[in-house]
Amino acid sequence: MKTDKTYSVIIKPLVTEKGTHQATAANAYSFEVATWANKAQIKKAIEHIYDVKVLSVRTSFRHGKPRRTRINRMSATKHWKKAVVVLHGEYHIDLF
Repeated sequence: MKTDKTYSVIIKPLVTEKGTHQATAANAYSFEVATWANKAQIKKAIEHIYDVKVLSVRTSFRHGKPRRTRINRMSATKHWKKAVVVLHGEYHIDLF
Protein backbone atom coordinates (compact mmCIF):
# COMPACT_ATOMS: atom_id res chain seq x y z
CA MET A 1 0.00 0.00 0.00
CA LYS A 2 1.46 3.33 -1.04
CA THR A 3 1.18 6.25 1.37
CA ASP A 4 0.17 9.58 -0.13
CA LYS A 5 1.98 12.60 1.33
CA THR A 6 -0.01 15.15 -0.67
CA TYR A 7 -1.91 16.51 2.32
CA SER A 8 1.12 16.54 4.63
CA VAL A 9 3.15 18.81 2.31
CA ILE A 10 1.05 21.96 2.81
CA ILE A 11 0.83 23.02 6.47
CA LYS A 12 -1.15 26.26 6.18
CA PRO A 13 -1.66 29.28 3.92
CA LEU A 14 0.07 32.47 5.03
CA VAL A 15 -2.40 35.34 5.09
CA THR A 16 -0.44 38.58 5.46
CA GLU A 17 -0.60 42.07 3.95
CA LYS A 18 2.22 41.28 1.56
CA GLY A 19 0.64 37.94 0.62
CA THR A 20 -2.71 39.56 -0.06
CA HIS A 21 -1.07 42.16 -2.27
CA GLN A 22 0.86 39.48 -4.20
CA ALA A 23 -2.33 37.48 -4.66
CA THR A 24 -4.11 40.40 -6.33
CA ALA A 25 -1.15 41.85 -8.25
CA ALA A 26 0.83 38.78 -9.36
CA ASN A 27 -1.56 35.85 -8.70
CA ALA A 28 0.99 34.47 -6.20
CA TYR A 29 0.04 32.77 -2.93
CA SER A 30 2.20 32.01 0.12
CA PHE A 31 2.10 28.79 2.12
CA GLU A 32 3.95 27.28 5.03
CA VAL A 33 5.13 23.89 3.82
CA ALA A 34 6.92 20.88 5.29
CA THR A 35 10.68 21.35 5.54
CA TRP A 36 11.35 18.10 3.67
CA ALA A 37 9.16 19.03 0.66
CA ASN A 38 10.74 20.00 -2.66
CA LYS A 39 9.28 22.23 -5.38
CA ALA A 40 7.82 19.36 -7.42
CA GLN A 41 6.01 17.95 -4.37
CA ILE A 42 4.69 21.42 -3.45
CA LYS A 43 3.43 22.00 -7.01
CA LYS A 44 1.70 18.61 -7.10
CA ALA A 45 0.07 19.17 -3.69
CA ILE A 46 -1.26 22.66 -4.56
CA GLU A 47 -2.66 21.45 -7.90
CA HIS A 48 -4.32 18.46 -6.24
CA ILE A 49 -5.77 20.24 -3.18
CA TYR A 50 -6.96 23.49 -4.78
CA ASP A 51 -7.58 22.20 -8.36
CA VAL A 52 -5.50 24.95 -10.02
CA LYS A 53 -2.64 25.16 -12.57
CA VAL A 54 0.73 26.17 -11.02
CA LEU A 55 3.27 28.05 -13.15
CA SER A 56 6.17 28.31 -10.69
CA VAL A 57 7.17 27.69 -7.09
CA ARG A 58 9.67 29.72 -5.06
CA THR A 59 10.84 28.44 -1.69
CA SER A 60 12.80 29.88 1.21
CA PHE A 61 13.90 28.30 4.47
CA ARG A 62 13.17 30.54 7.45
CA HIS A 63 15.37 30.01 10.50
CA GLY A 64 13.87 30.30 13.96
CA LYS A 65 14.44 33.51 15.90
CA PRO A 66 16.04 33.54 19.35
CA ARG A 67 13.60 34.34 22.15
CA ARG A 68 14.03 34.95 25.86
CA THR A 69 11.93 32.49 27.84
CA ARG A 70 12.86 32.99 31.48
CA ILE A 71 15.48 34.88 33.43
CA ASN A 72 18.82 34.14 31.72
CA ARG A 73 17.26 31.46 29.51
CA MET A 74 17.21 31.55 25.72
CA SER A 75 15.15 29.47 23.35
CA ALA A 76 14.27 29.71 19.68
CA THR A 77 11.16 29.53 17.55
CA LYS A 78 10.91 26.65 15.11
CA HIS A 79 12.53 26.59 11.68
CA TRP A 80 10.02 26.56 8.83
CA LYS A 81 9.82 26.62 5.06
CA LYS A 82 7.86 29.15 3.01
CA ALA A 83 6.64 28.58 -0.55
CA VAL A 84 5.31 31.25 -2.91
CA VAL A 85 3.22 29.63 -5.64
CA VAL A 86 2.43 31.53 -8.85
CA LEU A 87 -0.75 30.37 -10.58
CA HIS A 88 -1.85 30.50 -14.20
CA GLY A 89 -3.78 33.69 -15.03
CA GLU A 90 -7.25 32.14 -15.17
CA TYR A 91 -7.00 30.39 -11.76
CA HIS A 92 -7.19 31.81 -8.25
CA ILE A 93 -7.49 30.50 -4.69
CA ASP A 94 -10.15 31.80 -2.31
CA LEU A 95 -8.46 31.85 1.09
CA PHE A 96 -11.11 33.92 2.90
